[in-house]
Amino acid sequence: MSNSAATTPKRPLRVAIVGAGPAGVYAADILTKSNEVKDGDFEVSIDLFEAYPAPYGLIRYGVAPDHPRIKGIVNALHKVLDRGDIRFLGNVTYGRDLKLHDFRAFYDAVIFSTGAIKDADLNIPGVELDGSFGGADFVSWYDGHPDVSREWPLDAKEIAVIGNGNVALDVARMLVKHADELLSTEIPDNVYQALKNSPVTDVHVFGRRGPAQVKFTPLELRELSHAKDVDIVLYPEDFEFDEASEEAIRTNNQTKTMVNTMTNWLVEEHAEAEVPSSRRLHLHFLHSPVEIYDAAGNTSGTGTVAGIKFERMQLDGTGNVKGTGEYIDYPVQAVYRAIGYHGSPLDELEYDAKAGVIPNEGGRVLDADGNPVPGIYATGWIKRGPVGLIGHTKGDALETIGCLLEDRLTLPPAKNPDPHAIIALLEERGVEYTTWEGWNRLDAHEAALGKAWTEAEADTGVVRERVKVVPREEMIRISRGSDD
Repeated sequence: MSNSAATTPKRPLRVAIVGAGPAGVYAADILTKSNEVKDGDFEVSIDLFEAYPAPYGLIRYGVAPDHPRIKGIVNALHKVLDRGDIRFLGNVTYGRDLKLHDFRAFYDAVIFSTGAIKDADLNIPGVELDGSFGGADFVSWYDGHPDVSREWPLDAKEIAVIGNGNVALDVARMLVKHADELLSTEIPDNVYQALKNSPVTDVHVFGRRGPAQVKFTPLELRELSHAKDVDIVLYPEDFEFDEASEEAIRTNNQTKTMVNTMTNWLVEEHAEAEVPSSRRLHLHFLHSPVEIYDAAGNTSGTGTVAGIKFERMQLDGTGNVKGTGEYIDYPVQAVYRAIGYHGSPLDELEYDAKAGVIPNEGGRVLDADGNPVPGIYATGWIKRGPVGLIGHTKGDALETIGCLLEDRLTLPPAKNPDPHAIIALLEERGVEYTTWEGWNRLDAHEAALGKAWTEAEADTGVVRERVKVVPREEMIRISRGSDD
């Protein structure tokens, strides 16, 4: 007779999920709604761990605050966690507060959904100069990440953003948008003040391939045109299409929509109002970055960014590009690289440094020899890499949960499956963990801050639904009810 947890009728299967962003919440939701659980084959007890005091991961700390879909996604995740059948434990860091052997002792299965928060490397000379920034770091700053500095140098008039994905457009939009337009979002006050004082006049977004190969979505593209007092500038020489591009435009509605939108903007540039906008957002294609340099032309040392050099590219007929040998310099005082995210290694688990993922097969985590590690799983970006939209994470979680369900009869049983035991351990170690009830307190507090601001600034006509609390200590204090 097996001694696995799933064949022990006296207790539920204990599952820990590490990471409370969309990937983790979707995995928890899919598991609780699985046919095996609904049909009564077994019960499940899920604890959802998060390194930050608040839930939602990427939605709270990785998406621009003016993104139109944030609210809907947050509401959906809130409904899942508010049901009460998934326990949220925030401000608990894997590898520090709890290690793998701790999870092994208290849970039958562990799912890692830690995402990817670091910038992918851009290996060109000058990337280390002062004024060269990672887009992910900037996102963390304007989203009020509790573990990053609250200061950000916004002193450049001309800025380059390298990348043609949604993050690049978010970064560019936040840099060029007038700060007063962001007051209706949850941005922290220090972010508003810094953006308001920015002297920026021109933000240039550079993509290596053509308009038909961009990685952003129509929604993100349309958002660019909503910024007030910002002109969008495009360049006719970028709008030459090869056979593969024309085929993509004919057969892919999303590509067709985006190319048509940009082509229309290109035509409309010549029919703008007499008074130009105070800021410009330039979209460049077929530009491959070569080097970033300082005022003396150096690409190393302690200098400050003064310009960036690109090689002009051309489409090769397949939708890919090749160099032309023509080089173009742009005077800029800051460069933001937004060419993708990269996952971080996790203690005691194998790590693929090139891909930035935990090696796995369908979500089953693999050891150094390529064999599945019993009871250990992965989902989300740490499983498949930082590609795809948030909605793709659901299918990803479905695959991982499918593997867990297949394995449930052979999972190594927890030594101490009592749900109270992990709480006792956290308290014994002095971990100031937060709960779902605590998040509701913090959520209400942030909404109250927004209401207070709206009432105090009633003459502006701006309604702030909430103001994000940034310091980790304050988040913990409010969440744990010790703010009286």
